[in-house]
Amino acid sequence: MSIDPSSIPNFGGKPEPQAQGPAGPVVPDQDLVKQLLDQMELKYVVDEEGDLAAPWEQFRTYFMFRGEEDQQVFSVRTFYDRPHQIDDKPRLLETIDDWNRRTLWPKLYTHTHDDGTVRLIGEAQMLIGMGVSLEHFVSSTVSWVRAAIEFDRWLAEQLGLEQEADDAEKPDEE
Repeated sequence: MSIDPSSIPNFGGKPEPQAQGPAGPVVPDQDLVKQLLDQMELKYVVDEEGDLAAPWEQFRTYFMFRGEEDQQVFSVRTFYDRPHQIDDKPRLLETIDDWNRRTLWPKLYTHTHDDGTVRLIGEAQMLIGMGVSLEHFVSSTVSWVRAAIEFDRWLAEQLGLEQEADDAEKPDEE
């Protein structure tokens, strides 16, 4: 991937003529995300708030547009459904801090529910109000979805959750 020279500010030098791509910058919308999800062969729904969501077995990824026109933000937010106990929160925070240091996205944080369970949320965002290149939007969105899936696998490995699930499926031997 190369940097579009026209995206680099010109600080007083004579601007060089730039070849403009066929589409130029686009302001992505929900229909564009639906097309992308169709191409990725991912199922999706539109929730009661009008947000687009792609459900997996252990999590849901939402594709949301927020903000005013020129400051609009595209957010890909993943809600991981696996509940964690409040006593496990320090270990969980240490684990997701490790992820956040090692990776660019999604950035993870915890949410503690009223019943004391802790769940994880991952998020990546892009400012789109003034338009972005279609290639950048598509490659970022695809990367964010793949990273959300990878995080779920990574977390299960780090916390030994896959082993616990395997053990739970085995019959008790007495």
